[in-house]
Amino acid sequence: MTQQSVEPRTSADDAGPGSRVPAGRSWLDRYFHISERGSTVAREVRGGVTTFMAMAYILLLNPLILGGEDVDGRLLSQPGLITATALAAAATTLLMGFVGKVPLALAAGLSVSGVLASQVAPAMTWPQAMGMCVVYGVVICLLVVTGLRELIMNAIPLALKHGITIGIGLFIALIGLFKAGFVHQGTATPLSLGPAGELAGWPVLVFAVTLLLIFMLQARDVPGAILIGIVAGTVVAIVVNAVGDIDPKAWSSGPPELGGSAVSPPDFSLFGHVEFGGWGDIGVMTVGLIVFTLVLAGFFDAMATIIGVGTEAELADDKGRMPGLSKALFIDGAGGAIGGVAGGSGQTVFVESATGVGEGARTGLASVVTGLFFAACLFFTPLTAIVPAEVASAALVVIGAMMMQNARHVDWSDRSVAVPVFLTVVLMPFTYTITTGVAAGVISYAAIKLAQGRAREVGVFMWVLTLVFLVYFALHPIESWLGVN
Repeated sequence: MTQQSVEPRTSADDAGPGSRVPAGRSWLDRYFHISERGSTVAREVRGGVTTFMAMAYILLLNPLILGGEDVDGRLLSQPGLITATALAAAATTLLMGFVGKVPLALAAGLSVSGVLASQVAPAMTWPQAMGMCVVYGVVICLLVVTGLRELIMNAIPLALKHGITIGIGLFIALIGLFKAGFVHQGTATPLSLGPAGELAGWPVLVFAVTLLLIFMLQARDVPGAILIGIVAGTVVAIVVNAVGDIDPKAWSSGPPELGGSAVSPPDFSLFGHVEFGGWGDIGVMTVGLIVFTLVLAGFFDAMATIIGVGTEAELADDKGRMPGLSKALFIDGAGGAIGGVAGGSGQTVFVESATGVGEGARTGLASVVTGLFFAACLFFTPLTAIVPAEVASAALVVIGAMMMQNARHVDWSDRSVAVPVFLTVVLMPFTYTITTGVAAGVISYAAIKLAQGRAREVGVFMWVLTLVFLVYFALHPIESWLGVN
C-alpha cells in the first residue's frame, strides 16, 4: 500500500465548511499548517522549547560515549565533540522543521554512537568511523527514495504500531527513572529502588518533586504543564544545590550551576574529518556487518519513534499513516550523513520529541524552535548544564505515562495481536533497545499468523522484515560461523 497524503482531523474539521482555514492567517500559519492541525504559534514555541530542554543532555552524553580511543589510540576533542553534536542536531532538526514540517527533533542517536564506540572505533580510525556514518545514511536515503522504507512502515499492522507507541512510552519512562537515580542496577536483583532498595540523595528528591508537580499541573489542565515543571524543578535544584552541602558528583549531569562564562566559542576541529579508505584492512565482510548494524540501529529506532510520536501528535490516520512521511524519513536518513560530516555521529529522531508533543506541538515550527536552541548552544554550551538530568528525566516519565493511553486500542482478546504487542512493549524497556522490541513483535506476529493458517494476512514486506530480524537475532552466531570478530 502506498503512502497517501493524510491530514489529521481537528476540531476545525467538524465546525463546518470554511472553518478549517481561518481568514487572515499569517505566513507562518500557512507555511506550517498550524491552524489546520489544531495548534497555535504559542503552543508550537512552547513545545519546541520543552523538546530542547528534554534533549539538551545529549550535548554532554554524546561526547562521553564517543570519548574512547580508536584503533590508533587517538581521542576526539571534547570541545570539538560538543560543537559537532550541537551543529548536527541544529542542522537536521531545522531541516525537519522547514521541510518535513512535523514536530520531530533529531540529535546524535545513542544506539548509533554506542555502535561507533564499541564496534567501529576499535577496528578503524575515527575519521573512517564517521565515514561509515555517511555510508549508512546514504543507504537509508536510498531506501526512502525507492519507497522501500515507507512501504515497510505502512506494512506494519496497526496493532503493532500501537504496541510500538506503548513500548516507547515504557522505554522512555525507564530512561527517565534510571537517569534520575530513582531506579538503579541492583545487587541481588536486576533493578532496585535507589542504589540499595531506598532513595538516596537530594537530586532524586528534586526529580520526585518535579514529577509530582507536572502530574498535578496536568490534572488541573494547566497549559504548559511540562515546561512549567521543568523550569520550576530547575529553580528548586539550583536552590537546593546552593543551600545544601551536596557532592557535585551526586548530580548525574553535573551540579545545576553556571561555572565561568556563559559564552564559549564553537570548536569546528572535527568538521569534515571523514575518510572512506582503508576499509580493506579489516575485511569486506566486517565492513558489511558494520553497515548492516548501523542501518538497523538508525532505521528501526527512528521508524518506531516516528510512529510513536506521530501517533501521539494525532498526525496519523486510522491506519497509522502520517502526512509527509517520506520527507521525514529522508531527513532522518540524511541525518546519518550530516552527523558523520559534522563529526558528531549519525543523527536520528529522538523519542524526547514526545515531550514537545505533550505540550501541544503539532507542526514543524516546534522543530524549528528546537533547532534554533541547538544552534544557540554552539555559543552558549555552558548554559545547557544548568538544567539537571534529574529534572529533564521527570518530563520523560510523564510522557511515558501519556503514551500508555494507546493500550486502549489493542484487542487483548486476540492472541495474534496481543502476543506480538506484548513482546514489543516489554522487550523495549527490558532490553533497553527499541529495535529489539520491534523485531520480536514482527517475528511473533508472522509466526502466530502462520500457526493459524493465515500466513497470507502477513503480507510480503512483513515476511521480508521477519527474515531481516531473524538475521538480527542470529547475528552473533552468523559472525562466528563466518569467522568474523
